[in-house]
Amino acid sequence: MLYREAGQLSTSYAMERRTFRLRQDRVGLWLLLGFAFIAVPWLGNDYWFSAILLPLLVLSLAGLGLNLLTGYAGQLSLGSAAFMAVGAFAAYNLQLRVPGLPLLVSFALGGVIAALVAVLFGLPSLRIKGFYLLVATLAAQFVVEWVLTRFSWFTNDNASGVITSPPLLIAGLDFSSPRGRYLLTLAVVVVLFWLGKNLVRSELGRNWMAVRDMDTAASVIGIRLFKAKLLAFAISGFYLGVAGSLWAFAYLGTVEPHGFDLSRSFQVLFIIIIGGLGSVLGNVLGAAFIVLFPILLANLFGLLPGGLIDSGQLENLQKMLFGALIIAFLIKEPEGLARLWQRFRQRARIWPLRY
Repeated sequence: MLYREAGQLSTSYAMERRTFRLRQDRVGLWLLLGFAFIAVPWLGNDYWFSAILLPLLVLSLAGLGLNLLTGYAGQLSLGSAAFMAVGAFAAYNLQLRVPGLPLLVSFALGGVIAALVAVLFGLPSLRIKGFYLLVATLAAQFVVEWVLTRFSWFTNDNASGVITSPPLLIAGLDFSSPRGRYLLTLAVVVVLFWLGKNLVRSELGRNWMAVRDMDTAASVIGIRLFKAKLLAFAISGFYLGVAGSLWAFAYLGTVEPHGFDLSRSFQVLFIIIIGGLGSVLGNVLGAAFIVLFPILLANLFGLLPGGLIDSGQLENLQKMLFGALIIAFLIKEPEGLARLWQRFRQRARIWPLRY
């Protein structure tokens, strides 16, 4: 059996509370990390780094940020891209106006500023929920984009409104190459995913899930809704702010306020729906689907005989097919790709036996 649990006993509370209790999971995780940090930089090329792996990693982190708020705490939000923009422009101004500030500290402080903005727009969650909260967070999308466009100070008085990332120097090492940007992004994403995984298993994570399932009952048993909801917005905003910094600095290199528009918020929302609400792994699976599937469709359409489909309609057909497949997938598997992985693990535990 692939997942043989016999003999893997927990003899202490620390062993019982490990993130990955099975030896197979721990070995698989270390092998995956070794492949990502060692094999991929050696085997990959600039196209894979710049066009596939970097957006996949950053969108996975943004999906985790929204999933903590929506999937675990049950608070709907359409302001993800706005908080990403706050983190990106805050990190840019910190690097510009605070000489000698380390790059990673700028990312962290950009996330903190995004967390504060997220808390501000999360205050309505104390009185409203559901669709009305969704509309309230949607206001953040338009307000933040208007502020960044209206006041040129945020873009260092650039007439075009575009910000350009500084050299990616950390401890004297230059990470400006595609391979370096990939390794930098991967390291930040792995650390934040590890923190997020432990966070949802903590007391705060259990409080969030109680609020998500029934906030009235959660309040009756002593959970402070004020604290739980605002912490969900703050931590979600921090993750989204760091993701926005990585999107601007490591992935694009240059970005403008309109680069974090409403369509970006919907993209992050689709990631957690496709990957699975209330799942850490689902954010990676959903981001992989969002990034890789359009590339697969483009390659499949490229195999068709020339002239069969007008080039002007090709992009529209891709979007229509992509949307139809998402709808069909959600009808067939509403719990997302993470549920498919859970089913595989359950079957692997008793393989080669059958149910």
